[in-house]
Amino acid sequence: MPDVKRSRSIPRGKREVRKLPSSRKKWLRLGAVAHARSGDKGNSANIAVFADTASGYDFLRRELTAERVAGFLCGIGATRIERYEVPNLEALNFVLHHALGGGGSRSLRIDAQGKALGQALLELELPVPDNGPDQSWFFGSEVTHG
Repeated sequence: MPDVKRSRSIPRGKREVRKLPSSRKKWLRLGAVAHARSGDKGNSANIAVFADTASGYDFLRRELTAERVAGFLCGIGATRIERYEVPNLEALNFVLHHALGGGGSRSLRIDAQGKALGQALLELELPVPDNGPDQSWFFGSEVTHG
C-alpha cells in the first residue's frame, strides 16, 4: 500500500490565491515538470499529479498547495479540496469534493467523470524561486518572466 500523508483540506469559502508581485518573478507551467491523471468517485473528482523528478516533487510539495488548486479550479464548484502526499510515487493526490454536478450518471456537464481536470490543472503556472537550490530539474522547461 502506498505511503500516504494527508494535508489539510480547504473549505469552499477559503479559495483566495496569494497574489505575488509580477515584477522579477519567474513562472513555470505545471505540465512542464509533471503529468496528471484524473477521474471520478461519485460526485467527487480525483487528480493525481506525478512529478517527473525527485527534486521536482520537492518543488511541487512546496508550491502545489490545496489553496492554489482551489483558486485555479474555482469555477467547477468543489466544496472542499484535500491534498494527499504520496512520496513513494513522487505524487500529490487532490480530492475535489462535490465537483462533478451530481456525478457521472446525474450530471449534465460535458466532462461528468472529471477526466479532463488533470489536463486542465497542468496549465497552472507556479512561481519559481529566484535563488532556490539546484533548479536543474526544470532545465529546458517553459519558464516565463512576469
